[in-house]
Amino acid sequence: MKALVLCGGVPQIALIKELKSRGITTILADMNDKVPAKEYADKFYKVSVLDIEAVRKVVIDEKVDYLISVCADQVLQVVAQIAEEEGLPWYIDYETAENVSKKSYMKKIFWENGVPTTKYVILDKFDADKISHLNYPIIVKPVDAYSSRGVCKVQNIEQLRDALDKAIEISRTKTAIVEEFAEGDEISVDIYVEEGKAHVLCLTNIYKIGEDGKFIINRSRIPADVSPEIAEKIADTAQKIADAFGLKNTPMLVQLISDGEKISVIEFCARTGGGIKFQMIKRVSGFDVIKAVVDLTLGEKPHVGEIKKSDKLILNEFVYTKAGELKSVEGFEELLSDGTIAAYSVFKAPGTKFTQINSSGDRVAFFSIEADSVDEIKKKHTAANERIRAISTDGQDLIRHDLIAKFNA
Repeated sequence: MKALVLCGGVPQIALIKELKSRGITTILADMNDKVPAKEYADKFYKVSVLDIEAVRKVVIDEKVDYLISVCADQVLQVVAQIAEEEGLPWYIDYETAENVSKKSYMKKIFWENGVPTTKYVILDKFDADKISHLNYPIIVKPVDAYSSRGVCKVQNIEQLRDALDKAIEISRTKTAIVEEFAEGDEISVDIYVEEGKAHVLCLTNIYKIGEDGKFIINRSRIPADVSPEIAEKIADTAQKIADAFGLKNTPMLVQLISDGEKISVIEFCARTGGGIKFQMIKRVSGFDVIKAVVDLTLGEKPHVGEIKKSDKLILNEFVYTKAGELKSVEGFEELLSDGTIAAYSVFKAPGTKFTQINSSGDRVAFFSIEADSVDEIKKKHTAANERIRAISTDGQDLIRHDLIAKFNA
């Protein structure tokens, strides 16, 4: 048996290991030949995972039995389309994959099915009349981008014009969502839908850089600081979304805002959260979402069972850099050995060139801290920031330590 895995990030390492544990040969495709998952695969193709025909050629040439990926937004559509056309198994059909990936369609269905969300319009060019009913501040984002690319918060019509032009340019369909900004804390909700029932696995507080009006995740905290009442509203809303989109057996990620009294859904997708989220979900709930996706693809039905509750506080810090070319990353292994951090991953290989922070894909690494109290979290976080380094080819430390230092528990 043979599987083609799309994308070569950290989640795909876990996916490849899970496939190999079942005796399945793994082929990896990614446009970047320096991705961390490359060394774990049996074979590698330097191919854009969003190039439908290029991926299809690998599928046909290699005679693969499975086409699969995890934790990747737009790739969900690619897998669903090719799997459907080539008769390969996949846990979601192409029409559904397309619907849960289009932010414009998503917002429409939210409004029609009572899912709480903000007022919005879809634009392919600036139109003052169409946005006149919206209150500032306003969020502008491409309808089909990911990793926070092109997402911007604006305060006035002049800023909106510029942000809209950029969002439309990034969008593959040359359209953007313009919506009201919801005040409150951002919460990421990881869910597994089993036979139509939405099971909430993990609630996470999300923190973003916020520089230049951008919304790029640089920190998260588990469990999210929410009341039982808000947690119940979140669970009810997750079920509404699953019902509205006809989801039966799938992982699901919902992003929302809560002001402590009500919630407003930003967006969702039929996948697990990206980056290291799969590790966090397993750690705090006991449910292995990577294994579940493989089970579904192989025709098995995962069962959620009892969701465990962890008493630990977990802080995840996503590390970004200044401009420069990466030579090495230092300090993480020592921090892991002495118990300051509980886990880490390096996302970029030596030789990677950084410019500016444009999306969450520009992270160089992450580290995770576990503790019994907020004070302990603070102490470990400060110690980690003092000791990690991303050394450039000219000997400079590239890490944006100032972003890490802004942590406020």
